[in-house]
Amino acid sequence: MDAKSNMILDINDCWEYLRSTTIGCLAVIGPDGPDIFPVNYAVEHSAIVFRSGEGTKVDAIREHPATAFEVDGYEPETDTAWSVVLKGQAKVINDPDELRETVALDVFPWQPGAKNRFIRITAEDVSGRRFPVTDSAAWETPLSHVARAPRE
Repeated sequence: MDAKSNMILDINDCWEYLRSTTIGCLAVIGPDGPDIFPVNYAVEHSAIVFRSGEGTKVDAIREHPATAFEVDGYEPETDTAWSVVLKGQAKVINDPDELRETVALDVFPWQPGAKNRFIRITAEDVSGRRFPVTDSAAWETPLSHVARAPRE
């Protein structure tokens, strides 16, 4: 592996990785504490935009707009993994002009049903890292290959 394989990512690399995929995990504070949801999203300048129906995510964002958003990936050709975390303030987009611009991002939810709310997370902090994946043999112990009882 070269020196770049195990490193903290600069901001440009973080945004490049954020643009390379469309699925991430949204972390919010709900009434019962922290919660995490998978969402599909698009990058809009220095923000993440996704769609949602009314419910847990939207309620949590209205109550506690500070959120975190994470994307992870694996590059099999280099046996390297990466992770990017974006922290910022989430806001339900209500302004008609902003909604028109956001609709053009082609953010399509995977689940059926009304997903009438567009939410923007404006980045306040973006960080990431890339690292080589350790061969699983490094974690083997004398008990790794012992037969186990079936689950009940």
